[in-house]
Amino acid sequence: MADFCMPSLGADMTSGLLVAWRVEAGDKVEHGQIIAEIETAKGLFEVEVFEDGVVEQLLIEPGEDQIPVGTPLAKIVADGDVVTKPDAAAEPEGRQKVSPVARRRAAELGVDLTQLKGSGADGVIQLADVEAVAGAAESPAKAAPTARKITPSAEGMRQAIAAAMSRSNSEIPHYYLATEIDMSRAQQFLAEQNKQRSIKERLLPVVLPLKAVAVALQKVPQLNGYYVDGQLQQREQVNIGFTVSLRNGGLLTPALQGVEQMSIDQLMAALNDLIGRTRAGKLRGSELTSAGITVTSLGDLGVQSVFGVIYPPQVALIGLGKIVERAWAENGALSARPVLSATLAADHRASDGLLGAKFLDAFGRALQQPEAL
Repeated sequence: MADFCMPSLGADMTSGLLVAWRVEAGDKVEHGQIIAEIETAKGLFEVEVFEDGVVEQLLIEPGEDQIPVGTPLAKIVADGDVVTKPDAAAEPEGRQKVSPVARRRAAELGVDLTQLKGSGADGVIQLADVEAVAGAAESPAKAAPTARKITPSAEGMRQAIAAAMSRSNSEIPHYYLATEIDMSRAQQFLAEQNKQRSIKERLLPVVLPLKAVAVALQKVPQLNGYYVDGQLQQREQVNIGFTVSLRNGGLLTPALQGVEQMSIDQLMAALNDLIGRTRAGKLRGSELTSAGITVTSLGDLGVQSVFGVIYPPQVALIGLGKIVERAWAENGALSARPVLSATLAADHRASDGLLGAKFLDAFGRALQQPEAL
């Protein structure tokens, strides 16, 4: 048996609100299946289960707030094991099946349980059934409740981000490196590619650096990791966190997963999808927790250099600035070239300046061969 616990959806999260279950006791679940919706200071997220099995018991009712990270929310057993549904077991045969919290609420509201029909598995009366009847009794003409829409405040999100960055500054021994990269070949490649595409299908300039990060991480894997209980863990898959600004203010950094396996077109499609779902509040929990490194790009706002703060428990962050035309000397000749300023913030516990320099070198070299990305 395994517990499905309140997940940590970021270094700033200590507790959350269980908004809804997507499963009931007795349901079979598979690895990666969404089974719950959790609200944090940063918004509403769909949360997956990471094992196959059967839901034996839901331990927490939706609506309970400030549930600490790590608190068991449900019990899951291996498929094939006998599952005794707790609500059914608590009632003698032939009697109504009522969840404990629904029974307590019915007593508080004076609701006659014998008049209810349960909406849960095997007709179990749930909290929602009791409150629906009580609400109808108080106001028969009252309209059905609308779906809950979570809109986190910009202030609350900034506080959450500040908490994570404060932890980062206090716990992570940062070191910084910077380099300048000639983007002539990369820009020419993009121009040629976009001539053949519709406006909707065009490649954005950031897609090549994102793919180049994946190439460099395969050569310097020490920067593709995270800390668990003080121990450095390496990620085999390249999951790159990408900072997305939200329309109501604030930032989220969900992960593009498996970037090393994507073509440029696949990566562009994945990026568009991720940005759209981030701003629509439709992210999965794993997309907030699976990144091994983060890329933040502020070049479109005119910023020339970005010196970022590592997002725990990751061990590195890449900052991309604006591509500007500068004098560039090569083979004894001076010419104007489009130049990108790229910075690396890295955790000295996981790597050192030599490894960081090798990473930036591999990153720059990859951008000199855009057709190979």
